[in-house]
Amino acid sequence: MIIDFECDSPTEAVRRETEKLLRTGSGFAHRGYFQVFRTSWAAMLGMTPEEFDQAVRDEGRIEIALRVLAEVTKDTMTDEEFITMMDEAGIAVGCTGTTGMWASVEDRAATAAAYPDRLMPFYRSDPHEGMHDVREFERTVRDLGFKGLVVSGFRDGLPSNHKKYYPFYAKCVELGVPVRITSSLHLYTDRPIDLSRPAYLDEIACDFPELVIVSGLGGWPWVDELVAVARRHHNVFIDISCVRPSHMERPGMGYDSLLAFGNRSLQDQIVFASGWTTQGLPVKQIIAEAEALTKKDTVRQKWMHDNAARVLQLG
Repeated sequence: MIIDFECDSPTEAVRRETEKLLRTGSGFAHRGYFQVFRTSWAAMLGMTPEEFDQAVRDEGRIEIALRVLAEVTKDTMTDEEFITMMDEAGIAVGCTGTTGMWASVEDRAATAAAYPDRLMPFYRSDPHEGMHDVREFERTVRDLGFKGLVVSGFRDGLPSNHKKYYPFYAKCVELGVPVRITSSLHLYTDRPIDLSRPAYLDEIACDFPELVIVSGLGGWPWVDELVAVARRHHNVFIDISCVRPSHMERPGMGYDSLLAFGNRSLQDQIVFASGWTTQGLPVKQIIAEAEALTKKDTVRQKWMHDNAARVLQLG
C-alpha cells in the first residue's frame, strides 16, 4: 500500500477556498503562473495563446485564474469518490492541505474525522499572524487530529529559515509532528527566487535536530544542494511532488544526484507525493512512473510507504 504526501482532491470545499484565495490575487493568480502555464491554460479554455493573452489584458489575471479554476474543478469529487479513487490506486493514506489548492481547516477536519485512518490533514502556517497562528496550529493538532505543518515561504514573502517561523518549528517538536517546507522553484515573480532555497533547511535542521522536515517539490534548480542537506541531516526527507517522475530521468533535467542517492544512501529519506491535481495526471500513472525510478523492490517499498509511515508515526 502507498502513502501519498500530497493528495488533495478537487472537492467542492477545495474549489470554494481556492476561489477565495484567487480573488485576493494570491495562488496561481500571480503573473509567474501565467508565464509558465500560458499555453496549457489557453488550450484548456479553448483559446489560442494569443487569444488568451488578450483575455488577460481585457479581464485581468484574477478573472482568468477563476475561469481556469472553474475548468479544473468542473468535475468535483465527493469525499466518498475520493476515497474510492485512493482505493483503486492502492493509496492507503493521503495527506491533505499540502497542495496549492486546499479546503478550510473545518472542512479538512470534518473529512479527516470521517476517514481517520485514510486522510491526514496538515495546517498551513501564517507567520505574519504571530503566536495567534501558532496557537491555532496547536489546536488543530491537539483537538482536530491534524498531523503536521505546511510552510511555503514564497507565499509569505519570507525564507523558510526566517525567525518568524521558529515558534512553529518549536511547536512541531513539542507536538511530535513533521513540517513540510516547499524547497524548490516558485512562480511568484514579484519576489526573489531563492525564498524556497533548500540551503535554508540546513540552518533549520541545525537549530532543531529533533524536527522532522519534509522538503517539498524536489529542490530544482538546487537539487544537488538539497541532496547535500539531506545527507547531512537524517531528519530531512525529500518528496518530488509536482515533478512528473518520468521526466526526471531525461538528460539535462537536473535530478541525477537525487535519483542516484535516492536509490542508495538516501533511500530512507524519500517520500512519495503525487501532486496529481497540480500535474493534471491520473494518480495511478504518477504512481507507476515514480515506482519505475526505484532500482530495487526494497527501495520502492521505502519510497512509496515506509519512509512516510515513519514521518507520520504510523504503525
